[in-house]
Amino acid sequence: MLEQKNKSFNSLENSPEMFSQSSLVNQYAELGYFVIRNYFTNDEISALRKVILTFHEKWKKDNETFYREEAFNSSLITGSHYLTQEERIELFNFLSAEKMMKIIDALIPVDPAFMNTQLFFNPVNPQQKDFWHRDCQYDHDIEGQKLAIQETQVLHLRVPLFDELGMELVPETHKRWDNEEEYNVRQEEKGRTSDEALSTGRKIKLSAGDLLVFSADMIHRGLYGLDRLALDVLVFDPSGDFVDYIDDDCLPERSMLNKIENPRIYINSLNLKQM
Repeated sequence: MLEQKNKSFNSLENSPEMFSQSSLVNQYAELGYFVIRNYFTNDEISALRKVILTFHEKWKKDNETFYREEAFNSSLITGSHYLTQEERIELFNFLSAEKMMKIIDALIPVDPAFMNTQLFFNPVNPQQKDFWHRDCQYDHDIEGQKLAIQETQVLHLRVPLFDELGMELVPETHKRWDNEEEYNVRQEEKGRTSDEALSTGRKIKLSAGDLLVFSADMIHRGLYGLDRLALDVLVFDPSGDFVDYIDDDCLPERSMLNKIENPRIYINSLNLKQM
């Protein structure tokens, strides 16, 4: 049975020429994630990297103590604090480009909405270790988490800007609860710690140009090392109650929308904020 599962996992190594939207939808429904290798061109990644590094260097200077002591990610990359309007428009255009929307629309076919962006990097503090979690555990108690994985839909679309060790995911936990080992490690119960290896984990090494799509509420962890710098866009199904998670500043101003080629996910979010 384990050998059959491993063959199924290997089928997630898609190339842009070979995948179909239906196969991706089926893979996501079954396991909670998929990878498309070399999805973005070198030019696309180079242009994105320039904007993101501009944000990152300014953010580090503004958050020096936090960065050096405990940070491993930042958020609100599309906000107005560190990027110019032109840089923000360039970033908005990348995040809602046809390549991204083709994936988003396949998984959330009705009015997908933009929530936020996050940037993941290696912590400076060598004492910090990568840790298992579900995103929903930071907002819900155990019963709420059980409900969230059955009822809500939040996508992470991860774009690595450099080659990195990637992610470790526990397949199928976007729709099932933790087994005993997973629960004790993730919740740090019975002497276990959240950085321990899980027998059910699946490591996915990522290269610049790949796209990893995974459920925010499945059990997962980032893997520190190499030149880790990965941009995540979070998109949600509007039937879920996530409007309060949207920071106004991370959305484009109405005056910017005509400069964004496909602003639909941002318009959906702006409309939800007005309801």
